[in-house]
Amino acid sequence: MKGVLVLVAMLSGVIVWAWTVVRWVWLRPKTMEKLLRGQGLSGNRYRLFYGDTKEIKHMAKLANSKPINLCDDIVPRVLPFHHHIIKAHGKSSFTWMGPVARVNILEPELIKEILMNNKDFKKPTPNPLAKYLVSGLTGYEDEKWSKHRKIINPAFYVDKLKNMVSAMCVSSSEMMKEWEILIDGNSNAACEVNIQPYIEALTSDVISRTAFGSSYIQGRKIHQLQKEQAQLTLEVLQSVYIPGWRFLPTRKNRRLKEINNQLRCLFEDIIKKRENTMNLGEDDNDDDLLSLLMKSNRKEIQENGDNNNLGMNTSEIIEECKTFYFAGQETTSNLLTWTMILLSIHPNWQVHAREEVFQVFGTRKPDYDGLGRLKIVTMILNEVLRLYPPATIFTRVIYKETKLGKMTLPPGVQFLLPVLLVHHDSELWGEDAKEFNPDRFSQGISKATNNRVSFFPFSWGPRVCIGNNFAILEAKLAIAMMLQRFSFELSPFYTHAPSFVLTLKPQYGAHMLLRKI
Repeated sequence: MKGVLVLVAMLSGVIVWAWTVVRWVWLRPKTMEKLLRGQGLSGNRYRLFYGDTKEIKHMAKLANSKPINLCDDIVPRVLPFHHHIIKAHGKSSFTWMGPVARVNILEPELIKEILMNNKDFKKPTPNPLAKYLVSGLTGYEDEKWSKHRKIINPAFYVDKLKNMVSAMCVSSSEMMKEWEILIDGNSNAACEVNIQPYIEALTSDVISRTAFGSSYIQGRKIHQLQKEQAQLTLEVLQSVYIPGWRFLPTRKNRRLKEINNQLRCLFEDIIKKRENTMNLGEDDNDDDLLSLLMKSNRKEIQENGDNNNLGMNTSEIIEECKTFYFAGQETTSNLLTWTMILLSIHPNWQVHAREEVFQVFGTRKPDYDGLGRLKIVTMILNEVLRLYPPATIFTRVIYKETKLGKMTLPPGVQFLLPVLLVHHDSELWGEDAKEFNPDRFSQGISKATNNRVSFFPFSWGPRVCIGNNFAILEAKLAIAMMLQRFSFELSPFYTHAPSFVLTLKPQYGAHMLLRKI
């Protein structure tokens, strides 16, 4: 009798499990598809388990297999599947990431509604394996997000950013010296250089100095580990996640965990050393992000009766440090690289920008106040961010029935905000939307966008990137110093191949001819 009961229990468990799987991979998606079509949306028919993921991977692989011309539209290469879907089904369309439906949102009014309302429109729960790369503030919601944002905010106040300019100058000067040595050792007037690894080293050095007070030599290991982690994470995100898959000892899973453990050890060592100096009253450093974060955290705890729930623990500080390092390095690196590429393609704008830099600074090192007066450089950076935004897509999800515009959508629907497609939309930006024209920002972002949310390289609303001012400041300073010392043009060996690897970057590097001024 006991054996029969055990057998019945086992069979019941199998039936429940099987029913859960059937609902997950078939019944719920098919019901969702019917509801979406009933809202006037169009898209591919749902395919069991995979949805559109096989097609997404195939089209991305095909697009990345060949470069494009300088004058070609980059959207079909960077987001080939999404470009195809919009072309085939229009802006009111949806796609399938496995059994999960994603509604494309390209209308500025709806984008504004989603990004302003972070109570109903949440960030999707990330793939557990993807959380190894970046977690912290970027992945939190509601009270936890508010708590972390409040603690981190003081580190990015204007008066704190001013203090970081000197560290940025040091890092930029060191890179310039390397370029000058290369040029001096070259028999020709111009020296061919792939500037991409140098720019990556520069932004790693800047984030090392400004976040942790250490040089790039100490930060080199962090940079290399996160670079590998980013590539593995992209591979994870291109696959349908099966619950429990992260526990399997696959080669990719093991490596992701190894990298995460190594990074945690590196950051934990930095944090513990800083805690020790703070406890001894020896940390008077208000110039780096880690000290500012830890002091703000300690103040928050003290002001609330030593209630640790109102502050961050060491593990949470480590996650924020990982985010500082990856986002701070990756975003600015891409912005600077694409800026140099576009100024090489459009030398007249390079001349205009250089004239402005010399007018404001002459040959002296840039300072914070002067950087704020670089109107042409600001216009150029905004146009680069429009054409080549670091993040090409933002995603949100709803957990209850929610009205958006004229649509009423069920819980579980995700919303895909394709930044790149919106930034390149000729209906929003005019017939020259795909062309490099910094003049469109001559009267500021509001005028350029007609006060619509059609330009959001750092997101928008309450969850706008906390480090966007830091990134723009660093980019302005580095570009200004480059223009003071060098002129540059594309090498004959440059291959134009914008590619999306978590962020938008040149697939084959950025080969240029550098000349000293």
